[in-house]
Amino acid sequence: MSMNYKFLFSEQQLGAFELPHRIVMAPLTRSRATQLGDMPNDMNAEYYGQRVSAALIIAEATYILPQGKGYAFTPGIYSQAQIDGWKKVTDTVHQKGGRIFLQLWHVGRVSHSSLQPEGVLPVAPSAIAVTEGQAFTEQGMIDFELPRSLETDEITGIVEAYRQGAINAKAAGFDGVEIHAANGYLLEQFLKDGTNKRTDRYCGNFENRSRIVLEVTKAVADVWGGDRVGIRLSPTGTFNSMTESEPQALYNYLVEQLNPFNLAYIHIVERFGIAKDADDNDFDFAKLRQLFNGAYIANGGYTGEAAEQSLVADESDLVAFGVPFIANPDFPQRIKQGAELNTADFDTFYGGDAKGYTDYPSL
Repeated sequence: MSMNYKFLFSEQQLGAFELPHRIVMAPLTRSRATQLGDMPNDMNAEYYGQRVSAALIIAEATYILPQGKGYAFTPGIYSQAQIDGWKKVTDTVHQKGGRIFLQLWHVGRVSHSSLQPEGVLPVAPSAIAVTEGQAFTEQGMIDFELPRSLETDEITGIVEAYRQGAINAKAAGFDGVEIHAANGYLLEQFLKDGTNKRTDRYCGNFENRSRIVLEVTKAVADVWGGDRVGIRLSPTGTFNSMTESEPQALYNYLVEQLNPFNLAYIHIVERFGIAKDADDNDFDFAKLRQLFNGAYIANGGYTGEAAEQSLVADESDLVAFGVPFIANPDFPQRIKQGAELNTADFDTFYGGDAKGYTDYPSL
């Protein structure tokens, strides 16, 4: 049976865009890029084209330079062939009336030498290894290695790679970009004190630990204009062995520092991998929304009902869904009609072919 989703299906301004409703497709790593050259392909274009009923699609995390790669079969955005591959995706989405942003990514230490150019060690703010899970390589799952600490003068080059990634995303026909500063990847490794033990201007107080994130944001917003840029943050995230001693104060500071860029949105991972109400974390996400001038996209195990409640309570402006979009290409319609949802097949989430990728039925 369908409930009344008055807010979820109301229009919403998001930066430069007037969106028809509030359901966003979250970025989802699916590891189905063409193996040689890490290029998007026709199958990827079909997958995104099936999901254009999202108010906004945020395409999967896409690494900005070879050093930024952390998973086998994931796409990049630094070569002309990759730009051309993504152009197939954006053309398909636009032909069907959709809007699509690209998520710009550098994994930092969440990589393995077998994924790196010339087999060098992955880089990080500090030489501290990921202690849980394993790296997803072309040879299978392998334990993480101790990363190499970045030299101060290398950081400028990484910021420039984000700028070039933003330029390349524009060439590939995207409508905007999202900076991935969440889930234990490079930018979050600088932000959180458990992974940042540096002794230069990128460490220590909130200002220094936020520095690279703000430098990247400026570089990307210079290319796109702030109203076509968002940023993803996971203040309470522990994925990829992340810890932070003062998350509330750090993220309150960071979000205020983002305001001068006039970004379209902050995309906040409130919970990762568990249902929305199963978490007793005392972090005040509402505070971030108060402090930030743009839209707040909530993310974390939401159902249609929970999303509507969040909007009614004025806790968010839009809600991003991940797994439901994997199994339900027409997820917004199913929510609106109260239709049954397809069940996602976890075994086909990462890697493989069309099975569990483009073969889920629509209504």
